[in-house]
Amino acid sequence: MKRILVLLALLGGALWLTGCAEPPYTNVDNTQLKTLMQQGVPLYDVRRPEEWRQTGVIEGSRLLTYVDARGRLNPELLPRLEAEVPKDAPIALICRTGNRTDSLARELAELGYTRIYNVRHGITRWVAEGNPVVRP
Repeated sequence: MKRILVLLALLGGALWLTGCAEPPYTNVDNTQLKTLMQQGVPLYDVRRPEEWRQTGVIEGSRLLTYVDARGRLNPELLPRLEAEVPKDAPIALICRTGNRTDSLARELAELGYTRIYNVRHGITRWVAEGNPVVRP
């Protein structure tokens, strides 16, 4: 019985550590995003076309849908990213609130990308802070 309790404690600790582990990317706020863009880091807006039209997009961002409205992966996404961004080059990602880009950033890290920046709170915070957007 004592061994079982010790194993359960170890398993629980491992699960806790996994849940608290740092993500394999860097979260950035809007000020940091502006700096990255001034340095030439490409910003990919991975929302859907109707979302771009609804809120506008950050000038200079590259529009590339991650998943469709049903959650299906855009088959053009990874080939395009691989053609445009070397795995050791920086890349910034933005979506509506940061959830989709969290998932995409994790996938890119698994594929070997090493300098991934996720815009925390997405375009929602960008607009709320009064930053400019353009219509696609």
